[in-house]
Amino acid sequence: MNTRTFSVTCTVSPPSWGSYLVLCQEKVPVPETVVTDNMKTVMDEPRTAYSKGKINNKFYQFSQDYGFTVHPCIAGRPNTKAKVESPMKILDELLAYSGELSYDELSMKLKEINNRENTAFHESYQGIPILDLENEKAFLGPLPPQSVRKQYSIETTAVKVNKSSMITYKSKMYSVPPEYIGKQLQLQVYDNQLHLHYNMELVTVHLISHKKMNYHREHYENILSMTLPHDRDKISKIAKENLENIGARFKNDRT
Repeated sequence: MNTRTFSVTCTVSPPSWGSYLVLCQEKVPVPETVVTDNMKTVMDEPRTAYSKGKINNKFYQFSQDYGFTVHPCIAGRPNTKAKVESPMKILDELLAYSGELSYDELSMKLKEINNRENTAFHESYQGIPILDLENEKAFLGPLPPQSVRKQYSIETTAVKVNKSSMITYKSKMYSVPPEYIGKQLQLQVYDNQLHLHYNMELVTVHLISHKKMNYHREHYENILSMTLPHDRDKISKIAKENLENIGARFKNDRT
């Protein structure tokens, strides 16, 4: 399959590659085989000339749910690995922006690159990907049910940090460092956690909670230090007492 798909991800964790592949296959049906390099989020043990390697359980389950086989490249051998790594030239193009693009701008740039790459003539196989796609579909499998795809899909939503240095998720509030007050963060939810990013930088992670207010102590101390003229030890003591009071106040509040 020669169709190219590039997408933004804030992390290289297994949930993110699952979401990425779901995104790809919403546009293009399922191939019989997926060729991958030996990245640790896919392989527990690399494939070599002397060992078939070991695919990690999460990626293996993903392949079973989607109905494709996994074909890892042999580490250090260029013939198949080059095919996997050739799109890395796209990274060089993006690096020219020196991190100046926001998350949304980077997403738009990758859409432009997708359109360019899929409508261009490629010398490597003497064809144009978008024109070959209809012929390739005859060799691709159907997508699994929506209930299966949803398990692997991660949505990225925008949330704004309020004046109290908190974001809201499902009517519950979660702290972030105060330097992000007034800024828009990207929120991803997986593994029963909230992952908050500013552009491509991880800001903080919170366990999803039934509590009305959820603070990391360091965040709360930094918030207090902006308004109280005390040294760090005094701030830390006040923060500890206040957080205990907040915890007691909202202990049984699940609304």
